[in-house]
Amino acid sequence: MSSLRQDIGGHGSNGIVQALLTDLYQITMAYAYWKSGKENEPAVFDLFFRKNPFNGEFTIFAGLEESLKLVKGFHFSESDIEYLRKQLSPSTDPAFFDYLKGLTAKDVTVCAVPEGEVVFPRVPLITLSGPLAVVQLLETPLLNLVNYASLVATNAARFRLAAGPDIVLLEFGLRRAQGPDGGLSASRYCYLGGFDGTSNVLAGKMFGIPVKGTHAHAFITSYTGLDQIKHRMLPPADGGPEKDFVQATLDHLNKLASVLDFLPDQVHRGEMAAFISYAQAFPHDMLALVDTYDVLRSGVPNFCAVALSLHDFGYRGKGIRLDSGDLSYLSKLTKSAFEKVSVAFGLAWFKDLMIIASNDINEDTIHSLNQQGHTINCFGIGTHLVTCQKQPALGCVYKLVEINYKPRIKLSEDIEKVTIPGRKSIYRLFGVDGTALVDLLLKGTEDPPKDQERVLCRHPIHESKRAYVTPAFIRLLQKTYWKDGKILEEMPSLTELREVTKKSLGTMRQDHKRALNPTPYKVSVSSDLYRYIHDLWLESAPIGELS
Repeated sequence: MSSLRQDIGGHGSNGIVQALLTDLYQITMAYAYWKSGKENEPAVFDLFFRKNPFNGEFTIFAGLEESLKLVKGFHFSESDIEYLRKQLSPSTDPAFFDYLKGLTAKDVTVCAVPEGEVVFPRVPLITLSGPLAVVQLLETPLLNLVNYASLVATNAARFRLAAGPDIVLLEFGLRRAQGPDGGLSASRYCYLGGFDGTSNVLAGKMFGIPVKGTHAHAFITSYTGLDQIKHRMLPPADGGPEKDFVQATLDHLNKLASVLDFLPDQVHRGEMAAFISYAQAFPHDMLALVDTYDVLRSGVPNFCAVALSLHDFGYRGKGIRLDSGDLSYLSKLTKSAFEKVSVAFGLAWFKDLMIIASNDINEDTIHSLNQQGHTINCFGIGTHLVTCQKQPALGCVYKLVEINYKPRIKLSEDIEKVTIPGRKSIYRLFGVDGTALVDLLLKGTEDPPKDQERVLCRHPIHESKRAYVTPAFIRLLQKTYWKDGKILEEMPSLTELREVTKKSLGTMRQDHKRALNPTPYKVSVSSDLYRYIHDLWLESAPIGELS
């Protein structure tokens, strides 16, 4: 891990992420703050969400590194200032634009939960403190950077939990993503959430994600017969003289007929030509899409014939991809065919060839396949993963919790929207088996809970919901990442963040992670913070009068 990661530059991975990537009302509020002399009042904002996505009970926090890049490079350029002069009212004081020219985030402090951690509603993911106008201006771009990143990372983690630890998961979503920026973000945060690779070549270059892919149906249908193979030969892997690869494949096809119970004249010769051509181009990486014409009567026999020929030449095929049909049924019959070939030709490795499925798969599809039984060992997932079709947004919010060292609270008729005021410290309490028991929020001035000592954990709103917890050990969740104009914490690589997510999910009880009716994880407050909330609530709420 490089020292303070060299790529923490002036902007995020995308140069569009800058101070002007905001809502107009943030600029108008900044002007009003400045006009009334409030722009430098010390303020504290919390960024959090109120409900876990996808009807689940956990979320993966993502987007912190990009947020820190935004904070580090936060400024308005000369062209930004000139643009704002034209957009704001002609009555705007010209001195305000001089103020904006010198604005940076050097006086802002950023505390946050480490990226990749499992997080829950009400817990501040990021806490910003600093001059009111600056921390207000950071609201919209920070929400933009965290909302989608956390949503798609959570979606990826749910796919990983559904598939299990041993299935290979590949992200194939670029063509269906919400524009190029959405495609790049999806690739990055799906990898953080537990996927093994992407089809997105640019994301592979930018983020170091393994890039995977084979061919499309167009490649198969572009061939009509064996006469379209311009060069029949293939050199053996050991470097000997070239031999006729086409004839070797035809010979194996005839031998396979009795093993797999098919008629050699039923296989599509254009498909065979495509497989042969692809194998000649990639003899070490032959993976064939087998559902263009007929999976069992053409695709699988053609692949097996090509794979056996590759073996004769010293190479080894990789497997097949299914992109349509009954995936459970077809995968099991394909596996059976591989096993039959393995026995008939004495090739133990043949039975373990890859079977990849990529037919508009969502989380429910994987759970259904698990119930039916299947032999798929890799899923390629696109649309439902990167567009998060189950839920289009996470709904993070950014709320003022302190101004001039005085706590602020937002009240609402919707009780769940009442904010937790003031500066807070956040701890995760663990049991003796290493599982997380509860997240506990305390007033910033309170002493932390201690290992092996009982602590009363209260629901922030409902007074009857409370429990004593005796943690085996505790962990402070937030760290200070930015202060005095400097990055203070090492930023893990994307591969390391992927491990953070895996480890953090491993500390959660299975019933919190299950797909159907998961148990809510408890986020509680200390007794002092509970009283603090309710005293401020009563103080802030108007008293009705009847007459």
